[in-house]
Amino acid sequence: MTLTVGDVIDLPVIRAGLPDVLSTAGVERTVRWVHVSDVGDLGHLLEGGELVLTTGDALRRDPRRYLENLARAGALGVIAEFDDSSAIPSEIGPVAVELGLTAVVLRREIKFVEVTEQVHRSLVAEQYAAVEFAHRTHETFTQLTIRRASPAEITNSVAALLDSPVVLENLQHHAVASAGAPAASLLHDWERRSRLHASDVATTEVSDHAPWRIVDVGRGDDHWARLIVPESHAEQQRTAMVLERAAQALVMHRMAERGRLDIERQAQAGLVDDVLQERIRDEGEVAARAFALGLREANEYVPISVRVPGWPASDDPISTRRRTAQLLDVVVRVVGAQGHSALFSVRGDGEILVVLALTTARGRSRQHALDTLAAATRRDIGRTVGHAGAVLGLGAPGRQVMSTIHTLLQASQVAEVAAGMPTSERAVFGVQDIGIRGLISLLRDDPRLQRFAESELRDLVLDDINTGGDLLDVLRGYVQHVGNKSALASHLHMSRPSLYAKLARIEQILGVDLSDGESVTSLHVALLILDGRSQGAATP
Repeated sequence: MTLTVGDVIDLPVIRAGLPDVLSTAGVERTVRWVHVSDVGDLGHLLEGGELVLTTGDALRRDPRRYLENLARAGALGVIAEFDDSSAIPSEIGPVAVELGLTAVVLRREIKFVEVTEQVHRSLVAEQYAAVEFAHRTHETFTQLTIRRASPAEITNSVAALLDSPVVLENLQHHAVASAGAPAASLLHDWERRSRLHASDVATTEVSDHAPWRIVDVGRGDDHWARLIVPESHAEQQRTAMVLERAAQALVMHRMAERGRLDIERQAQAGLVDDVLQERIRDEGEVAARAFALGLREANEYVPISVRVPGWPASDDPISTRRRTAQLLDVVVRVVGAQGHSALFSVRGDGEILVVLALTTARGRSRQHALDTLAAATRRDIGRTVGHAGAVLGLGAPGRQVMSTIHTLLQASQVAEVAAGMPTSERAVFGVQDIGIRGLISLLRDDPRLQRFAESELRDLVLDDINTGGDLLDVLRGYVQHVGNKSALASHLHMSRPSLYAKLARIEQILGVDLSDGESVTSLHVALLILDGRSQGAATP
């Protein structure tokens, strides 16, 4: 906290002298030092920013000349102790006002040494606090840079140092990180407010005269974000220093992370993860952060999983990350080109989660919009990434952002099942479209399901292990061909007598009749559970 001329006048030791303030000009200015002297011309003794204490002889003899000398030297004002208040020259006040100086006359004697001690102690303490704060700021951002802290961590540190709300936004005025205040209030209607208030200068006055402190992150062609303090609780110098250091840390982070997902996508993925991990449970905060990240308000949000079948695994993390980023780029571009807005998150290799605010053209249905989006997504993934057959799994739509994020897992399970189905022209799948496979996928972690499959197929699996046989595959083909033995023999490239023998052996091992519909249904379900468990174990 700075010490102003007004603060000095309000000190108890000054008040004890019964001060008569003849000029209040400049009382809000900051005092650099207090100087005691009775010399008539102090010009050669002052450096500017001083408040002069004097017994008043020189001031009484020639007020104008004395005050002009003070003004020329850059002094802030004078506090004069006159032993005879009735002899105070009347021109002191008007001349001081004219020159922009504070002028105070004391009617009672005080100890000037007490004034200088208190003021200088305060000034030294303030200077020490400033040095300590600068050191703490330096240490904070040095450590953040060394450990490659995320933009969210850097933003949190700015808010903690300044004890003020802070927003990091990209050039589209989407808030990619915020701290220091509840997101629901801080980020409400953020894009519109930011476009109205932000500018390229360090500060700008808004309509209600509240200052926004803004610093660019990056310079020139590399300018990619802004750090904003909408309500600064710290002094301007400290705020500017912290914002500059934070901007440098963010630039270093971006340089270190260049080639990875951009900062907005990281923030979107972070929001989705925060909700799924239940680190955030307030719909207002979730919605505020989502809208600040570019998701448009809508009556309904659709949870989608975009999944690419047969996505290749790789031991090279850099190559994997590059392919994943390429896939995400395609999905983001297609969604934007279709006129929709969304949140995006990479779930695993070959899968992108999307919370979609769907835009439907007049006369077009919701299903038509989803089919068009799916077709464009499949086409562009095939052209750009080189993998065909991408599918879109849908979860239950929601009216709130948070509940829709929670149903992304349902969409992921639907997409997983759909990706395992034979490739077709169809690209959009809901829970109702994946039948018994979908039900099994949704329930695959239920131990009761696993016990059922084991009890149905255990003896057949053991026989294949012990003999090296293929009876499990024969049974799988049998249920897939709905008991059509001719089609099955052709599919397996096997003679009918050999096939009949294998089917008889299956019946003997399992103790079932393959001509019984209920028995075959039970075995079919058990096989789907067994296959689903194997696919689940292989899923990243």
